[in-house]
Amino acid sequence: MRLISLKRPRTFNGRLLVALIAALAVSGCGGSSGPPSRSTAGNPPPTTTPPPSSGPTWTAGVFQPASTFKDRCQVVRTGVDIEGNPFTDQAGSTLEENFWLRSWTNETYLWNTEVVDRDPAAFSSRLAYFAQLRTFALTPSGKEKDDFHFSQPTTEFLERRNSTPRAGYGAQIVAFSTTVPRDFRIQYTEPNSPASEEIMGLANFVRGARILEVDGIDVVNAPSQAQVDLINDALFPLNAGEQHTFVVLDPGAAMPRTVILNSVNIAPKPVNRIRVIDTPTGKVGYILLTTFSPFATELDLANAFASLAAEGVSDVVLDLRYNGGGLVAVAAQLGYMVAGPARTSGRTFEDLRFNAAAGGRNPVTGETDNAIPFYSTGLGFSLINGAPLSALNLGRVYILTTAETCSASEAVINGLRGIDVEVVLIGETTCGKPFGFYPTDNCGETYFTIQFQGVNEKGFGDYTDGFIANNSNAAFGVRAPGCAVTDDYSRELGDENEAMLAAALQYRSTGSCPVPPVTIGTLSVDASLASGPIDPAPNQNVMRTNRDMRLPD
Repeated sequence: MRLISLKRPRTFNGRLLVALIAALAVSGCGGSSGPPSRSTAGNPPPTTTPPPSSGPTWTAGVFQPASTFKDRCQVVRTGVDIEGNPFTDQAGSTLEENFWLRSWTNETYLWNTEVVDRDPAAFSSRLAYFAQLRTFALTPSGKEKDDFHFSQPTTEFLERRNSTPRAGYGAQIVAFSTTVPRDFRIQYTEPNSPASEEIMGLANFVRGARILEVDGIDVVNAPSQAQVDLINDALFPLNAGEQHTFVVLDPGAAMPRTVILNSVNIAPKPVNRIRVIDTPTGKVGYILLTTFSPFATELDLANAFASLAAEGVSDVVLDLRYNGGGLVAVAAQLGYMVAGPARTSGRTFEDLRFNAAAGGRNPVTGETDNAIPFYSTGLGFSLINGAPLSALNLGRVYILTTAETCSASEAVINGLRGIDVEVVLIGETTCGKPFGFYPTDNCGETYFTIQFQGVNEKGFGDYTDGFIANNSNAAFGVRAPGCAVTDDYSRELGDENEAMLAAALQYRSTGSCPVPPVTIGTLSVDASLASGPIDPAPNQNVMRTNRDMRLPD
């Protein structure tokens, strides 16, 4: 990961390739299949016969089944993947891979009628071709309707999906400026990690701390690419056991301090923090949930809600401000644990809508029943299949949000609203992704193309410009009860005085929002940045912005 690169993987594989794609399209179209013919005065050029086609040929608007080209690979893999599944690759070509992408898009893409049918032979790169297989329409606010089109090497996707531990310190970093003077801060830390370890009562990294130096190099003003490379190597170590020295300035501190950290292999903990807050009107539970991953989220949430139920909490605050999504089935379990059996029995958490040609049938799985219930038991991801889940039986829930609250997290908001649970939003506009995809591998690349729209019990799913609090001054978005509050980096997450949590507690007590909307002690992200936090390997971020439709085998 480069210090100066903050674009999401979908952006890198989509928009930034436009110039390259255009060049490839121009150089790949037309031309002769043989050497140029020569002519002399009075002698017509000889007639040439093109060689027979070495692969499929393109006819606009005519599509063969995607299965015709599946696993016909330019580079053939052998053996098994990290999940033990054997590779099914056969000898093929980039052209056949492109033809598979074309037919697969036509069969499964939600907006397939908005895709321009381009000749696969005009593209020598499968990624360049895939970048064009989407709609370029805009939402009412002017953002791209399909802003989630990307791919990544299958090995990286499987590592992320299985939460394979990776080297690091257990700190998530956010950039407020990537140009000199750079401003990099600690967003949050993982429990029981080098970053959160306390020395003399103070954690090595605290939320909001600004990173000033790394291994003696000035992070704020480093002028050379060589120095930037060294900074990246230290911020995002490749191996466990690396030791690096940081100089950080904590929020409100007058002087910086030095921190020495050793990298370790870390798998993120889904329920990062949980606490019970005593108030004059009852106990309030707080849960910081950072992912709906298959690795441990199901078990973590089950334990967290069992603990809150045992404490007798009367309300719960779900902190989803940095949760970009994951397993929809686990999101449905969370909805059940909030609302309980009486409100969810026989109701739909999310229904899936596909392209018009699918006719109500799931074009990926072939199924016709695409309704996802509020699951009331363990499903076998990390909790025993059939194990009953605790529920708080609440008619109202407080959810803390930012632009990183995306996909499956937004499905929680929409799914609960669909059964008339009052969702009170505290924070910033969510990302606006009512869409999802089935990650599909072909020839070592896993592709993500929007294949469905999720709608709730009431049939609603039109929130492409996100959910916003009622008092927000944003021009676009679906409004909900609550308060617009900027993300507060001056205090730790879960602190009752942190701006978003404090606003949630105030709204619960008085029904009112802070006036004016809270901005004190906060930072504003550079408007040129795409989406906030840096990830040590950008493509790892896929599971954080996905509606993952899998269930255990």
